[in-house]
Amino acid sequence: MAEAIEQIKIKRLSVDKNQNEFADTPINKLLFRFAVPSIISLLVNSLYNIVDQIFIGWGVGYYGNAATNVSFPLVTLCLALGLWIGNGTAAVFSLKLGAGQKEEAAVTVGNNTVLSIITGISVLIVGAVFLEPLLRLFGATDQVLPYAKTYAGICLLGMPFVVASLSIENVIRADGSPRFAMVATLSGAVINTILDPIFIFVFDWGVAGAAYATVIGQAVACLLFLSYLPKFKLIKYSVKHWRLRRSVCHNIYSMGAASFLTQSSFLLLQIVMNNTLGRYGALSPYGEVIPLACMGIVMKVNQIMIAFVIGISIGVQPIIGYNYGAKAYGRVREAYRLAVIASSGISIIGFLVFQLFPVAIINIFGQENQYYVDFAVKCFRIYLMLIFTVGFQIISANFFQSVGKPLKAATLTLSRQVLFLIPLIYLFAGLFGLEGVLYAGPAADLMAAVVTAVFIFKELHRMKPDEGNLKTI
Repeated sequence: MAEAIEQIKIKRLSVDKNQNEFADTPINKLLFRFAVPSIISLLVNSLYNIVDQIFIGWGVGYYGNAATNVSFPLVTLCLALGLWIGNGTAAVFSLKLGAGQKEEAAVTVGNNTVLSIITGISVLIVGAVFLEPLLRLFGATDQVLPYAKTYAGICLLGMPFVVASLSIENVIRADGSPRFAMVATLSGAVINTILDPIFIFVFDWGVAGAAYATVIGQAVACLLFLSYLPKFKLIKYSVKHWRLRRSVCHNIYSMGAASFLTQSSFLLLQIVMNNTLGRYGALSPYGEVIPLACMGIVMKVNQIMIAFVIGISIGVQPIIGYNYGAKAYGRVREAYRLAVIASSGISIIGFLVFQLFPVAIINIFGQENQYYVDFAVKCFRIYLMLIFTVGFQIISANFFQSVGKPLKAATLTLSRQVLFLIPLIYLFAGLFGLEGVLYAGPAADLMAAVVTAVFIFKELHRMKPDEGNLKTI
């Protein structure tokens, strides 16, 4: 009996040690430990689509690339739903742990499991029933639609896996196991990369082969994520926590609203962008397919840079959330400062690469005609002209989500995509034609950066760096 009690004490001390690292470990070490695996996981997720795009570009051509572009909003929808549940759960989980409420944290994870299952199956059913109308809405032209129906129809089978993986992935990181999340994601991507050339070139399945490879990779990653559920370090997780509670679900959805709105606004942007490019492309020498294909590649390549920034924001979230819950505001400010410096550095590097080497990047995705190359170069150099401001914007929006202020987080998230960029696309396209769509990007980035600066400087001013008290306004 005494030995059993001693084992319980040892286990409890181990849990407390894992939990207290958020309070005691230097911020730079914590950020590196949590951000690097998050970055790798997100890069791997980006590679799912990049790898498909590369092999389809060489095996099918830019019609295939255009098809993946108009199908991508379905993936974005799943990302929106999965991150809504996953990031919301991770934020609540960290805040509950910071406040010492471990049972409430466990209930939050249990509700996360049920919500992700229901959501993933719902997406599959709705997507299958309304596939063609959705693809038309997403900008598919008559020429692109057959390729898109094949690719998207198969990819729908993997959507429940995507939602479930994203829902649990960020919670695993918040539990102090970022490496496990990285390995699970990496495993799926490796399988996808291996199967892509086999299915496309050896079996000659075209876009269908790329889709099957993606689904298989997603399924493997999902099974690995689910295997972590009995292994949580900071809580005791069991099936009893699956019982849905209205208040818990409300907290999850409220705290994850910024992530959902980020992806949903990107979904809306994709729809507007694809349809506008098709419409004004048809009136230009490029035609309606080349702008669709080129912008799809540019956006997905840009996602590689964004993956670094979002990885940093995800890595810093439990650090900020725990210390804010514990009222250690000096550590909160330091974590935010380091995250902004790191993400801004990445954004500047991305800006330089996109401006200096656009032709080299586009050639990775196949050899096409000069019109195709010319428009792709314009996309990189014009649309991504002020991409170096994005790091500051994303970290700041995530900061508000981490400290339990989802309304401010949502406002910053919506400012670029919805409040500025979409109206500017319509305005500039009407005034300047196809190239006007591209100039809307830097204009929106500039306006969003100004709004973000106003919000974040005011919020940081309220927190004293060395005291656990907020200034009153």
